[in-house]
Amino acid sequence: MNTSEQTVWVSRSWAKINLGLQVLRRLPNGYHEIATGFCFINWSDRFEMKKAPAFSLEMTDKRLPSDHNNLIVKAVSTLRKYVDYDDGWSVLVDKMIPFGAGLGGGSSNAATILRMLRKVSRPDLSLDEIHQLVSGLGADIPVFLHGKPGIGTGIGTEISFCDIQPDAWILTVFPDIHVSTADAYRNCLPNEEPEFALERILLKEPLEEWRYLLTNDLEPWVIHQQPMIGDIKDQMYELGADYAAMSGSGSSVFGIFRQEFVAVDAFNLFTDWKHKANLTPPSFIPDIGVYQSS
Repeated sequence: MNTSEQTVWVSRSWAKINLGLQVLRRLPNGYHEIATGFCFINWSDRFEMKKAPAFSLEMTDKRLPSDHNNLIVKAVSTLRKYVDYDDGWSVLVDKMIPFGAGLGGGSSNAATILRMLRKVSRPDLSLDEIHQLVSGLGADIPVFLHGKPGIGTGIGTEISFCDIQPDAWILTVFPDIHVSTADAYRNCLPNEEPEFALERILLKEPLEEWRYLLTNDLEPWVIHQQPMIGDIKDQMYELGADYAAMSGSGSSVFGIFRQEFVAVDAFNLFTDWKHKANLTPPSFIPDIGVYQSS
């Protein structure tokens, strides 16, 4: 085996949170027109990839599939339909992002394998072209492909990249509750004319005003079904958050804190209460590079 075949490539797959989620209308095809802000948190899975006779996938969390039901395998298979490239790789994913948490772990994983294949197998495609080929796999895949925050519109796939990453601490808590995204959308109440456009709130309004202006339209039904999610949101405010909300369809809840010591104290309390939690520093930038393991 030559040196290139022994090389191990590594990359990180990052989680996101939704800064607001306005459900504007139901579409005839079953999707929903939305507006939402995507930003990143310092919670990630680790990918290792090395040369192999054929593509294979291993997940450290055995509750997750490693066959065609996994978005990683779907992404590889979809790309293979359109592009001739070397897909003979063995992939190990050390899974740390909770799944079914509203943090985009599956889409992030799909985007990460596509970025890694673009690096090591070199299909002659831009990130935008790759996104177009796999657009049916996940609405937020382009955010993860580019590793940039932005505002999603349409069904979430039309991304306007802009700096909405909060210059404040983000505490994210996962209460180990799983919420059906389909059920959350099915039972929400769309509002075609929200009083304040999400883009204006995120780009023009100060953080201290978000509590009164920025909403997640999936929250009311989900919290009615899972009151603990609402309890965690209330606790975030009681512990000093400037803004708190459920991410996506849940069940994770995040709080944004301008003061570090307040955020750290809240993080310690939630971990003492046996919740999975993550603390992200201000103006966080995810490293989406693909590197040779040393």
